Amino acid sequence: MKQYLFLALISTQLIFAQNDSIAESDEGWKRGGKATFLFNQSAFSEWASGGQNSVSLSFHTDYDLSYKKNGWNWDTKFLGDFGLTKISGSRFLRKTNDRIDLQSFLGRSFSKSWSYSTVFGVKTQFARGYKFGKDSSGEETRSLKTHFFSPVYIQLGVGLYWKKNNDLWINIAPFTQRLTLVSRKFTADLQEGQEYFGVRKGDNHRFELGASVNAFYKFLPLENITLEQRLGLYSDYLDKAENIDLDYQVSVEMKVNDRISTNLILQLVYDDNAVQSLQVRQVFGIGLRMTLK
Repeated sequence: MKQYLFLALISTQLIFAQNDSIAESDEGWKRGGKATFLFNQSAFSEWASGGQNSVSLSFHTDYDLSYKKNGWNWDTKFLGDFGLTKISGSRFLRKTNDRIDLQSFLGRSFSKSWSYSTVFGVKTQFARGYKFGKDSSGEETRSLKTHFFSPVYIQLGVGLYWKKNNDLWINIAPFTQRLTLVSRKFTADLQEGQEYFGVRKGDNHRFELGASVNAFYKFLPLENITLEQRLGLYSDYLDKAENIDLDYQVSVEMKVNDRISTNLILQLVYDDNAVQSLQVRQVFGIGLRMTLK
């Protein structure tokens, strides 16, 4: 876990290492975002080395809503991802992507770049998730593992918010509560000592009190290429404070024209209440891009 924390801290330091520029001063409402449809296909016919036909389609949306007036800042970001793939010979569609991520920051400034802040966040998924396997006769099977709002992570914290502009900010909340909610049908049949996303047998929630760090940085390394980094850290004071949860994502968009772009997303997640190892998600494809207003 230490190496993942080191990666996250380096990313945060890179954020502060950028040269200063003029902060945004326009007051009032600002909104905007993008939606992207990614398509991938693999097809084989009498291919000597073998292969499976597959078709996948995924959807990504990224939307920002902000308000600034008389020293108050309210910034809200919504991220949504959903993708499905169909593999020849498989009975079931499989998910390639599924995420709902909402973060909202309310701040009252006390200097040019710093504010007192309250942060609210919700993370869950759109659809059911399954664990796939095979029965004794070799037939493909699936068993329900997750569904909408099971689990759902609800986070509320207070701290300090540093914002240079909409493309560069960090929030540090030393007092953050996190509530994990799940359906009891997933915990009812657990064995004693087992947990479902950190929730014990027969329960439907887990309460945590700790500290959180959230950061965002977006820039253009080259013309028509946009790179975004998002970082989330959380430490639970009540249980294994040294075991820090990590959620780090880097996404690259290479714009072909106003409608077509190539997209790469790499996400690293460490949360030992969910999986006691590093989770890695990678998405790459050519997609149709739409601007949201």
